[in-house]
Amino acid sequence: MTRLPRWARTAYDLLGARRSALFDLALAVITTGVELGQLFDGDPPVGVIRVGVIPVDVIPVVVTVLVGSGLLARRRAPLAVLIATCAGAALLVLLGYSPGGAPVVVALASLADLRERKLSLAALVPTALFLLLASISSLPIPIGAWALGSYLQTRRRYTWALKDRAATLEREREQLNQLAAQQERTSIARELHDIVAHSVTVTLIGVRGARDILPTEPQTAAATLERVEANAEQSLIELRNILGLLRTPDHNPSWRPQPSLGQLTELVTGYRTAGMPVRLELAGPARPLPGGLELSAYRIIEEALTNVLKHTAPTQVTVTLLYTPTQLDITIENDDTSHRRDLLPSAPGHGIPGMRERAAVAGGSLDARPTTHGFLVTAHLPLRDAQ
Repeated sequence: MTRLPRWARTAYDLLGARRSALFDLALAVITTGVELGQLFDGDPPVGVIRVGVIPVDVIPVVVTVLVGSGLLARRRAPLAVLIATCAGAALLVLLGYSPGGAPVVVALASLADLRERKLSLAALVPTALFLLLASISSLPIPIGAWALGSYLQTRRRYTWALKDRAATLEREREQLNQLAAQQERTSIARELHDIVAHSVTVTLIGVRGARDILPTEPQTAAATLERVEANAEQSLIELRNILGLLRTPDHNPSWRPQPSLGQLTELVTGYRTAGMPVRLELAGPARPLPGGLELSAYRIIEEALTNVLKHTAPTQVTVTLLYTPTQLDITIENDDTSHRRDLLPSAPGHGIPGMRERAAVAGGSLDARPTTHGFLVTAHLPLRDAQ
């Protein structure tokens, strides 16, 4: 089709757009021709002049042509067309002719095809009786025409239903893809928040602490800056991996940084370096956990310690992990809630909601609330593989 000249493609498109009208025109012409042939087949009525072998009478020809032309409106008003064709056939019978009933049959099939089943059934009974009593056709012919029209309607509706179902499935697929993309963006945003919040907070407070002791304890300040440097390098590696996910359309989920509970000692050491007196306590027999659960637990502890470092000046922070047969209980508690606005300005963020969301994704729960002497964060993460 692309090799055809432009005028040929235009003509093809025009024919495609007018296909229904051309079909109706051809159907009306053929039906009128068949009816005229049936009308003048055999002996003509009294008073009809025969020219050669063809009888000629203007009235039946005009009636037949008008009735046949009415079929052009069968899509817009099929019931009216059926009534008109029956009236034309009745008029021909009264004039002494024997019509074949072709326009009536086509009109009945069109009504069954284009209108509701109840209406076409209601029209079938009187139409079939009329054709039978007028000796135009037997009952099987109108019944067969009605059945054909009903089949065409059922087939067309079935095709429409398939197309509608396909469109619905396509929309659902697009919505699922959008939801998956949104979940992926949310997950990456959560990872970026945890990494940046932890790294920047520890780095900034560590640098400020090193600056304060630099004149009096240069070696301690240098050691502090080395730890800050190592922490920043690790954070850059994690950020680079996450940004790689964003740049690569078909990425492997295993590229995503997956810190584990085995790195808690390093995490706690980093916060001690930043000047926070934090202690790690383990209770119960530790055992390997699913990667997603370990990541959630690690990020919850990291975010809680970052919030403590940003907003308080504690004298003691305790991180407790309790392994039970059915769940992992995490507790982060500090003993001071005095704000440190002089060190690090802050604004309401997504820290605690993010921790709650991580716990919920793991199937657990998280509670964060002030206590009499400080602040307490508790998380309960179920161990799904527990026996």
